[in-house]
Amino acid sequence: MRAKIVFASMTGNDEDMAEILEEDLLDAGLDVDTSDVSFTDASDYLDSDLCVLVTYTYGEGAMTDELVDFYEQLKQLDLSGKYFAVMGSGDKTYKEHYCENVFDFEKAFLACGAKELIAPLTVENAPTDEDIDRIDQAAEELANKLNG
Repeated sequence: MRAKIVFASMTGNDEDMAEILEEDLLDAGLDVDTSDVSFTDASDYLDSDLCVLVTYTYGEGAMTDELVDFYEQLKQLDLSGKYFAVMGSGDKTYKEHYCENVFDFEKAFLACGAKELIAPLTVENAPTDEDIDRIDQAAEELANKLNG
């Protein structure tokens, strides 16, 4: 099974999350490719069984330019037969906008016909040890569902 992880990271928090997930999925026997959203076309997901997006939400939920471009590309794809997961970081001081972009991408993947394997995983700011454990558990669940 092939997994494509795309991450967007302003502070490094989401890149760290993507790296943890990548290592876990590799350990579970998946073929994993990880890349920064700025250097990735959404159509790269077409070559994978599992499509993962790890993103941050900046301020009150407005997507940054690189996220908007990727989001618009993603909405044009047919991902029927693919699986997906989304995760990312945010700041709870923004209340209803906390991790808003994570949920925006969840809706986009669903609209493209992909099947969600796990609920969105959100982290406040940098991943703590508890958050790392949650990422590890998510990776295990993803691998188990993919490997049937």
